[in-house]
Amino acid sequence: MSRRSAPVRFGSIKPRMPLALPGQTVGLLGGSFNPAHEAHRLITVTARRRLGLDQVWWVVTPGNPLKSRDELAPLADRMARSRRLVTNPKVKVTGFEADLPTAYTAATLSFLVKRMPGVHFVWLMGADNLASFHRWQDWQQIAALMPIAVVDRPGFRLKGLAGRAARTLAANYVPESRARVLARMQAPVWTFLTGPLSRISSTAIRRSNGAVPASSDR
Repeated sequence: MSRRSAPVRFGSIKPRMPLALPGQTVGLLGGSFNPAHEAHRLITVTARRRLGLDQVWWVVTPGNPLKSRDELAPLADRMARSRRLVTNPKVKVTGFEADLPTAYTAATLSFLVKRMPGVHFVWLMGADNLASFHRWQDWQQIAALMPIAVVDRPGFRLKGLAGRAARTLAANYVPESRARVLARMQAPVWTFLTGPLSRISSTAIRRSNGAVPASSDR
């Protein structure tokens, strides 16, 4: 295991988060959503259906530590676009991470596990993020905090599965056929989900200055 950073002290912080009841299963899809697009929606639909989740939260970060903020739209604008894209009441768009002392994923997940111990959380990510997961701060701690579901992305299936993180966590892999029990399993566990693919990316949208038509994920 890699050396972990000093634990973040959350104290009496009370960020505004979506409601989740003890015993419920909640998928967490974090990112800049700069802007939100169809691929985010497809990841959400695939994960919600295949994992049997009660909810999915889009955790819109104030800024990704691994990415430049030069083209980063204001948080309120990114959240508003995200809410226009997903209309299913089981998908919640939240910016609570802005109220935490750090936006690093490991700290965010640690906060959720401590504040909502009765909720079964699953970290969701695209295969493109799996390929670079080993570069995230305290990535092994993330894997130890909650189950992870990786959803296929065009051109990244082999890269993701051959990457350092996937190889390190190979012994903790759960077959896709058992995806519906993943949320209630003890971490570290992870699976790889296949489903509809979209080649759209936030970077491509920004470069083209285009817009993605809003659609429902019901």
